[in-house]
Amino acid sequence: MSRESHNSTGAANGPIILNARQQDAVEASEGRVRVVAGAGSGKTRVLAHRYAFLVNELGISPGNILCLTFTNKAAQEMKHRIARLVDRGSVNDFICTIHSFCVKFLRREIYRIGYPKNFTVIDEEDAKLLAKQAMEEFGVDRRKLTAERFLTKVAALKGYNIDQYIQRHLLPASSPDCPDELVRYMRLQLKHFALDYDDLIYFTIYILNHFPDAREYWTDKLNYLMVDEVQDCSSDDWKLLNILAEKHGNLFVVGDPDQAIYEWRGANPKIFVNFKASTDIILNQNYRSTPDILEIANTIIANNRNRVPKELYTLRLNETRSVYHHAKSERDEADFVAETIQKEIKGGASPREFAVLYRSSFLSRGIEQRLLRMKIPYSVWGGVRFFERKEIKDVICYLRLVASEADDMAFTRVINMPSRKFGATSMQHLRAAAEANGISLMQALRLGVDSPRFNKPALRSFIALIDNAREWAAQMPVSELADKILNESKLADHYRMDEREDRLENIAELINSMREFELSQDDDDDRLLYAYLQEVALYTNPDADVDNEKVKLMTIHQSKGLEFPTVFVVGLTEGVFPNHRSIRERRQDGEEEERRLMYVAVTRAERMLYLSDSEGYMNDNGALKYPSRFISEIPEVLLTIEGNPDPSLFEGTRNMVNLLNAELMEGDNAPWPAGTEVEHRAFGRGKVVRFDPASQSYRIRFGDKERDLIARVLRKI
Repeated sequence: MSRESHNSTGAANGPIILNARQQDAVEASEGRVRVVAGAGSGKTRVLAHRYAFLVNELGISPGNILCLTFTNKAAQEMKHRIARLVDRGSVNDFICTIHSFCVKFLRREIYRIGYPKNFTVIDEEDAKLLAKQAMEEFGVDRRKLTAERFLTKVAALKGYNIDQYIQRHLLPASSPDCPDELVRYMRLQLKHFALDYDDLIYFTIYILNHFPDAREYWTDKLNYLMVDEVQDCSSDDWKLLNILAEKHGNLFVVGDPDQAIYEWRGANPKIFVNFKASTDIILNQNYRSTPDILEIANTIIANNRNRVPKELYTLRLNETRSVYHHAKSERDEADFVAETIQKEIKGGASPREFAVLYRSSFLSRGIEQRLLRMKIPYSVWGGVRFFERKEIKDVICYLRLVASEADDMAFTRVINMPSRKFGATSMQHLRAAAEANGISLMQALRLGVDSPRFNKPALRSFIALIDNAREWAAQMPVSELADKILNESKLADHYRMDEREDRLENIAELINSMREFELSQDDDDDRLLYAYLQEVALYTNPDADVDNEKVKLMTIHQSKGLEFPTVFVVGLTEGVFPNHRSIRERRQDGEEEERRLMYVAVTRAERMLYLSDSEGYMNDNGALKYPSRFISEIPEVLLTIEGNPDPSLFEGTRNMVNLLNAELMEGDNAPWPAGTEVEHRAFGRGKVVRFDPASQSYRIRFGDKERDLIARVLRKI
């Protein structure tokens, strides 16, 4: 049937206009239905109206419909939309996230494997605490293996064989033996009847596979399954969906493979791309962006192979051509962004109309400083301002204490960072001594370091560090001083052991900002420590105002699902975006996910898009910076080019891309599959158990022992 638009009647709001393809999706009630919904094509509207169609038009009981989303926020939004379209009482708890559904399922069914219905669900932070405990018990060096990477190994072990890990380690009747730290982690989970997010899925699948009456109940009850953002489903999520839909066969999946940006944490968009559907619908009319912006997005994403081909189009008119601005330095790039926003605000625009997007959070630093200087209100969406981040404040407070021993706030922050076994009781006694003598906490520590309570080597070393740093401050620029304090205090080691990779990136950017500060000062006195601290204090004042009327700064991952009249995508430097670490770890899959990130960034813009990069040197390796390959993929006719980029820069980009491709194609770089026979010079012959992409190592079984080894010490037989 050919239709331009149709009415869909809601219980409360009357007729709603849907385009022809949206209406087709709403009315596709039976069988396996795949809806490929492009950015800004109204997929949430389609999901809500399809739910209303099932209830209002077909008379399906809401208790027989499972509607799954990926975030609690999206689930709440879905509930609100559906509530406006159906009668009161037709919205229930089966409009939820996949993990929420699993919790509901397990409350009813987990007794079957000996767990109480009030089992504990542990989040990522709780899981890290258990990981650290297991690692400490087995003497694992956390400088070599962070808790985050440890949990990646646990996840790989669990995912390798769901039945095996549950039966061996997480059933109450399982063996109490703990041969290694990974099993010890799982035994700690069992001790608390604690399930992590992966376990919620795995336990649900396990019970459905091992208890036929439970499987019969749930597959009979759930007549219709609807799943949003299905490109972000993992292989195990898909296993669960297929089990739940097996009896009635009504599985309605909605997503966009071009917006799959979570493959690095387990999503498998290839399953959606290859989904065998009885009905296939593509929603490619965009209601958000202008034609030029969509054409930029279309030409970039066309370079990916793993996708369902589609061309976004819109009935909107063009307003202003998108801009590519090439800056001579990071400072110039930040100035360009801030000055452009300032000009638009003076012309009547609201700060809330602007968003600045970046691949990594450290890129916000220069933008933040320029916006502050120009008194343009901003907020870091879903994150923390650069100079208010924990690791940045730790370094700054060390510098403040070096500058002034009277700074009790700085002392309080750093005395136990990293740990010097100086807890709350010690601090209480030190405060009492300081108040009694009318002196600072640092001075009180100096006076008391010979007393039994404070006579500890770690505290003596701390005092010596501050004394030495005061001498260094008179001899070296603040960037070198900070770097030396980071190493001498072991703070750098502390953050290398931290679970978050971005902390080290942020510290590197802080040192970079210090160098920038030093170069910008004409007078030698203005380069001294106190001058820097006065300068940086301007950037650390808390801002408690609401975010509504502010420029939004965020990573591209955080921007997914949002839209803004004007969008700046900054830091478009080859190696940064696309991120070469991601490409090295996951090769073509990594490159394609980086390109999908770019696609997501571009399609956040409604009316105006700015793309920018800068010349200079990379923070991590000091290499020259070149424009991102993504800029080269955009036809020049679609852009207004500013900054006169030298053509040789793009030649440099091509050389970088070619070198990286050559590096990844050297030899047979595809990971060896399980079962591959290998030889080690000391351990002899063995077989591959699995490959760990996070650590780029193999688990190899030699006889009855298993070892984790990097590829270069192994020879394939």
